[in-house]
Amino acid sequence: KSQNRKKMNKINYDLEMQKIIGGFAADEKPSLLLHSCCAPCSTAVVERLIENFTVTVFYFNPNITESEEYNLRLNEQKRYLKETYGDAVNLIEGRYKASEFFFVANGLTKEPEGGKRCEKCFELRLYETAKVAKEGGYRYFCTTLTVSPHKNADVINEIGKVAGEKYGVEFLPCDFKKRGGYQRSCELSQKNELYRQNYCGCIYSKYAHIKADDEE
Repeated sequence: KSQNRKKMNKINYDLEMQKIIGGFAADEKPSLLLHSCCAPCSTAVVERLIENFTVTVFYFNPNITESEEYNLRLNEQKRYLKETYGDAVNLIEGRYKASEFFFVANGLTKEPEGGKRCEKCFELRLYETAKVAKEGGYRYFCTTLTVSPHKNADVINEIGKVAGEKYGVEFLPCDFKKRGGYQRSCELSQKNELYRQNYCGCIYSKYAHIKADDEE
C-alpha cells in the first residue's frame, strides 16, 4: 500500500489539469461542477477555472458541525460569487445534515487531522458532487479542497477519480495550491473582506485547533 501511495505522489495533478485544458478547442468552455468548502478557498480556484470552463459552484459541507458556522460560510460564498461574478457563476446549495458526517466519522473520532476521518469526509462530499454533476449533465467536476496546504491532494484526487468512475462523470485532476494558488486565495480573501475560518468545519478539527493554540 505504501508503494502505491509513493507512485501516486509522483503525479503532478496541476499539470494533468493543464494538459486537459490544452486539448480544448479555442471556443470550448465545458461545464464544470465545482465543490466548494468555503468562499476563501473558492476565490483563487474559480478565478483559475473561469477562463476555460462554465463553472457552477456546489456548496455541500455536512462536515460543518454548527449550523451558525455553516450558514455564515454559505452566506459568504453567496456574497463573494454575486459581487465578483454576478450571474456568470451559479451556486447550487446542497442539503445540510451534519448527521451525514457523523455517520461516516463513526469510530474515527480519535483520528488526527488529515487521517482516516478526513478521507471519509472527502469521500462523502466528492461522491455527492459526482452524483449531482451526473444528474445535472456536467462534463466535469472537481473541488476547491486541494487549494489548502493542509489537505492531501493525492488522496483527494484518488477519491475524486473513483467517484467519477462510479457515477460516470469526469473528475478534473487538480492541485490548486500549485502556482501560488493558496497565496492568491489569501490575497483575494483579504481584498474582498471575506470571513476566513481557522478550522475545517467539524467539531474535531475545531478542538484540534483550540488544543494547538493552547500548546503554543
